Amino acid sequence: MLISELLLPEFDEEMKKTRTTLERIPADKPEFAPHPRSMPLGKLAPHVAQLASFGLTILTTPQLDFATANFKPVPFESAAQLVSVFDEGAAQTRNALLGTPDYAWEQNWKLLMQGKSIFDGSRFLAYRQMFLNHIVHHRAQLGVYLRMNEAKVPAIYGPSADETLGF
Repeated sequence: MLISELLLPEFDEEMKKTRTTLERIPADKPEFAPHPRSMPLGKLAPHVAQLASFGLTILTTPQLDFATANFKPVPFESAAQLVSVFDEGAAQTRNALLGTPDYAWEQNWKLLMQGKSIFDGSRFLAYRQMFLNHIVHHRAQLGVYLRMNEAKVPAIYGPSADETLGF
């Protein structure tokens, strides 16, 4: 079995859970942050939505330098808008994942800021750490933001207080 085929079920499940979380983002709370050092909801939710396409970058390029990348943060408009951005990026990343040959996972991938290394390792580690774990981390933060704003927190790795799985 190809490495991409082994990773696909995890990708699909994490994207499904992230999409559900984004669907529940309250549009009327963009300035909400649980702590002064926390990212406001109006920045965190678009960041999560855009992270879906970061996997595409990892799978199709040898590196990314934020200083030279043509990156523009998505504005926070609505949950539907965030889901649309997310769906597009997830679809592109899924297609790239399916097309990634086994040898490519061993290739080096770098993340830089003005030429200084943030990450330097195999494409496999970049995909898992910088993309998939990153999106899971921020999705968990969004779960806290949802709870603190009385929005329903989706079941992620089991039931939540707002949803049961029929137990």
